[in-house]
Amino acid sequence: MVFFLLKMAFKNAVRHRLRAMLTLSGIVVAILAFGLLRTVVGAWYAGADAASDKRLITRSSISLVFSLPIAYGERIRQVPGVSSVSWANWFGGVYIEEKNFFPQFAVDPVTYLPLYPEFVLDEASQKAFIRDRRGAMVGRKLAQRFGWKVGDVVTLRGTIFPGSWSFVVRGIYKGRNQSTDENQFLFHWDYLNEKIRTVAPRYADRTGVFVVGIQDGSAAAEISQQVDALFKNSLAETLTETEKAFQLGFVAMTEVIVQAIEIVSFVVILIIMAVMANTMAMSARERTAEYATLKALGFQPMSVGSLIFAESMVLGLAGGAMGIVLTYPAVRAIGGALDNIFPIFNVADKTVWMQLGASLVIGLSAACVPSIRAMRVRIVDGLRAIA
Repeated sequence: MVFFLLKMAFKNAVRHRLRAMLTLSGIVVAILAFGLLRTVVGAWYAGADAASDKRLITRSSISLVFSLPIAYGERIRQVPGVSSVSWANWFGGVYIEEKNFFPQFAVDPVTYLPLYPEFVLDEASQKAFIRDRRGAMVGRKLAQRFGWKVGDVVTLRGTIFPGSWSFVVRGIYKGRNQSTDENQFLFHWDYLNEKIRTVAPRYADRTGVFVVGIQDGSAAAEISQQVDALFKNSLAETLTETEKAFQLGFVAMTEVIVQAIEIVSFVVILIIMAVMANTMAMSARERTAEYATLKALGFQPMSVGSLIFAESMVLGLAGGAMGIVLTYPAVRAIGGALDNIFPIFNVADKTVWMQLGASLVIGLSAACVPSIRAMRVRIVDGLRAIA
């Protein structure tokens, strides 16, 4: 019986070839669009999802625009539960032209790199980077984007810190996993601080954020409170939060855009559901006489309805499968073009399952009304249509 249903479903699905091809194409485009939009949403949250539960970020309680004294680091290091402390400063330079955007951070290599084991760099390159005051460590994707090699000199035009800044690429790191950002440009905080001392001594010996390594991720809230208590009522009060919360703070700035993309992704599925339902309704109306004949031959109403469900599922799953397969090359192409905006742009397993679920919903929902009508067709009324 199952084989018969599948055989009939396939034959019915391709009986009207033009209609079947148009419907199938619509489902493919819808599932592909759904997958791309969900990937964009996932890319927005990629930084937060990849955050470590054993890293805290301490920044100014007012805004990231305001820096903190570097001396805070030693006091933070004394807090129980803190295993290590480093610091980072956003640089914001321009490479050749404005469109060549990528994250640039002035860091303390000796304390910073151990806090980020997901940045995989061979020991020789790591030592060379630490040894060279003008040295820089860049991500694999960033190096590929501009064709940089170890030993190349990279010049950035400062915006926050005016002037021409030259760096020597001493290492190219790889991500330990797919969620690791390979588009960062890291250089020595000391190199930045030395120049600031000569041109603007008032702003020297300060940093944007402290990266705090903790021994137990479950104690993050308690340690954060203790760190902030150290600097309460000072001229530069702090706000300490988990790395994930810090990343989500940036996402919150564009939350409306993310929500709009999520809504559009589901609207696409609703539209194709309506189109698919109309297609199945047309097919069912054209075959009213056939369903009546099957009933006259002894087929049960449930069997007749199953034919419509099977046909709808064949179209829905076939279109969904093709849409899922096409999502991967589409994401690779778009991810390559938007590498500077979305450093992590990959198809998540969750997205694939959602696409498959959407295909099932499209097939099932489109068949509901036509199958009920087919099951309720009276033999007399159906055979009258033949006459």
